[in-house]
Amino acid sequence: MAMTEMRGLMVSAPASGTGKTTVMLGLLRALREDGLEVQPFKSGPDYIDPAFHLAAAGRASFNLDTWAMDGGLLDGIAAQAAGAEICVAEGSMGLYDGVATEGQSGFGSSAETARRMGWPVVLVIDAGGQAQSAAATAMGFQAYAPEVPFAGVIVNRVASPRHERLIRRGMDQAGLNVLGVLPRRGDLALPERHLGLIQAVEHPDLEAAIAGYATFLRENVDLEAIKAAARGGTLPSGALPKPPAQRIALARDAAFSFTYPHLLEGWRAAGAEILPFSPLADQAPPEADLVWLPGGYPELHAGQLAAASTFMEGLRKHAETKPVHGECGGYMALGEVLVDKEGVRHQMAGLLGVATSFEKRKFHLGYRRAVLKAGMMGFAAGAVLRGHEFHYTVVLEEPDQPLAEVADADGNPVPETGAIRGNVTGTFFHMIAEEA
Repeated sequence: MAMTEMRGLMVSAPASGTGKTTVMLGLLRALREDGLEVQPFKSGPDYIDPAFHLAAAGRASFNLDTWAMDGGLLDGIAAQAAGAEICVAEGSMGLYDGVATEGQSGFGSSAETARRMGWPVVLVIDAGGQAQSAAATAMGFQAYAPEVPFAGVIVNRVASPRHERLIRRGMDQAGLNVLGVLPRRGDLALPERHLGLIQAVEHPDLEAAIAGYATFLRENVDLEAIKAAARGGTLPSGALPKPPAQRIALARDAAFSFTYPHLLEGWRAAGAEILPFSPLADQAPPEADLVWLPGGYPELHAGQLAAASTFMEGLRKHAETKPVHGECGGYMALGEVLVDKEGVRHQMAGLLGVATSFEKRKFHLGYRRAVLKAGMMGFAAGAVLRGHEFHYTVVLEEPDQPLAEVADADGNPVPETGAIRGNVTGTFFHMIAEEA
């Protein structure tokens, strides 16, 4: 029976690297196998995990971000759970990790999302190298913010039955509910590659991996207790973002795949046509009001993109009269030159002057607040956009007019301002929401 109340759980952890994602995927699939309609969410700005969630749950996953989104947008995204019977959200980083300066409705932590939605936390603890001390960690997380609902713990990477007994003794002493104990298994980690986790579309056998996670979870956690622990408030209503144009040509392939699901859902719900095409297949953008190149990994396909003459010519022709926008990888592809990690220079579209290099890596990570100096993609000059930046690019040149004044979450200026030239705009940050 679909819910009018938004019952759910937040799968979180004390830190990254605890096995939270494999627990999340196994739990989504196991609940689905039990006949439940499961709505996945991701707390924070991650744009890779939702594609894995979709594969596991069979429903599109959406980001909930208390730094970048206001209450109306958070409600609009939460309302996508309509028709589901249980929500399962995956946290980012550690449960209480956020930024120093409060954003639209919080600091961006998974705890804020859990509290706002009323979803009890399932804390995934890596018990490697400790026993009863795992309970002290979990107890601290439960006590740190008593207003955050707490369901219990799943203990991961347990070495032996003796190890499990000691851990359970500590959890019993602390009065903590143990929802599962997962034996240590080295084959359960997701593969890693460029910049971290692979994308869902690149996994060599994603379906088999998720089925394996579900079997492992089913053998080692109390699924009925997990279902019974779900709580939540009334299903809200709210608005999703409006489309920047009526017909949007969207680059979508292995080079351009980072799009926030709530944006596309909002655009479709408002009646916009989203027309996907593949630059890597040398497809010209279809006839549209706007061409949008999202982020991705163009640096891994730079030679193929440089040789995609039909794509490049179609892109340049569109830009003569209509807007083109690129985010991060899309911005790099709109520029003059992209230097790959071997130091080879590849000619890009040349619609903007930016030149980027991966020969020497420079880490850029964090939230961004941008005040537009010029209009772009449906936003007027002066509009304030919130987004997130994550790449290892060295900027060799950014000679065009700056698109925006860009700052980090603490208000410190960021030198990567984006660019505008004619009908073409680009940013290094991925847009999440317009600031009200």
